[in-house]
Amino acid sequence: MKLLISFFITITFTFASDATIEVIKRIDSLPSLAVEDSSVSYDETLRSRFFKSLIADLNVLSIFNVDRHHRKVNYDAGSVLVENKDMNYVLRYKLSQDDNQALNVEVKMISDDKAVFNKNYKVNNTNVYMFVSHTIAYDINKFMGEAPVEWMKRKVIFSRMVDPQKSELVIADYTLTYQHIVVKGGFNIFPKWANKEQSAFYYTSLDEKKPTLKYVDIKTGKSKVIKSSDGMMVCSDVSDDGSKLLLTMAPEGQPDIYLYDVRTQSSKRLTTFGGIDVGAQFLGKDSIVFVSDRLGYPNIFSKNLNSGSVEQIVYYGKSNSACSVFGQYIVYKARESSESFGNNTFNLHLVSMETDFIRRLTAVGINEFPRFSIDGDALIFIKSYKAQSSIGIIRLNHNKNYLFPLSYGKVQSIDW
Repeated sequence: MKLLISFFITITFTFASDATIEVIKRIDSLPSLAVEDSSVSYDETLRSRFFKSLIADLNVLSIFNVDRHHRKVNYDAGSVLVENKDMNYVLRYKLSQDDNQALNVEVKMISDDKAVFNKNYKVNNTNVYMFVSHTIAYDINKFMGEAPVEWMKRKVIFSRMVDPQKSELVIADYTLTYQHIVVKGGFNIFPKWANKEQSAFYYTSLDEKKPTLKYVDIKTGKSKVIKSSDGMMVCSDVSDDGSKLLLTMAPEGQPDIYLYDVRTQSSKRLTTFGGIDVGAQFLGKDSIVFVSDRLGYPNIFSKNLNSGSVEQIVYYGKSNSACSVFGQYIVYKARESSESFGNNTFNLHLVSMETDFIRRLTAVGINEFPRFSIDGDALIFIKSYKAQSSIGIIRLNHNKNYLFPLSYGKVQSIDW
């Protein structure tokens, strides 16, 4: 299959027949929503943090015009506040602490002074309040009949560079509000979730004699060595059932793609090119997509695992790398400038293997390491701009980007 790609400006979108018009219609017709705080427990710091987290989540949903004013009212008040009387919806919540020190959250959404949605939430640890916020937004999105946003409740794992050749592996929510360091005290990079349940992960340790792939069970905290290799060792993708890994190794000096069987602990070499083949992703059951310099510069290729045939996928850009795959869609990083003594721009682009269109997703800075959400609804990526390292979220069907800056350090790689 040969894909001829023409450059289609910024907001052209391949998921719909005329997504530009559709996006504009949605923006003009979004219902208004205000949030009312009825909390009876906790100090102003936690109350403010929860409100800000909920507002952020509701904005990221991209289905409301969200009012950002923090207003307080009694939870059982018969009417919404006067300031909110013209809103299509009002989301009212109450934070309270029970006798066991658990955080309880009561929520109701009001329209025309009638409660149209009610639900209660409870967590034992107030430090994970942001996950309650994410779940509330998820449930509101479902109530409104929108496409699922399962990714909101999932965790992110990333490697944070804190010093030269020193890093931390961190598990976080998608907004980086919650952060838990799970591996520190060495040079550990390229974390990758080991399964859909996010109960374990792989990562590359560079503290051994050879680059070493390790596996960590989050529940037990136990780790084990999977495989070592001279030169390079990275797990770039895990099959849907967790039984197969795509590894980049360089035992003979040049990096190639290998298929690793978790059950048998055996590996099979998939590429034999004399240059660089890295960063493979599963494309269905019988193919992979990967980055190679076989044209003299990095570009995106596919390989059929049955026939062995290799085909070029992307025809736009001269330095393309860091791809991610969902169904027939591929997102990749492309260099947009070539300044010898200045900062170059690297943008993310989305292509479909069934059409000849391309969509640019970012505009400035260095944008890299894209990862599709589990449902393909969104993308997560790393953005470096003006000395600030951030994690970005792109809502593909809504044509909106959101950035969540890192408080310290620099994100090296990420998985969702």
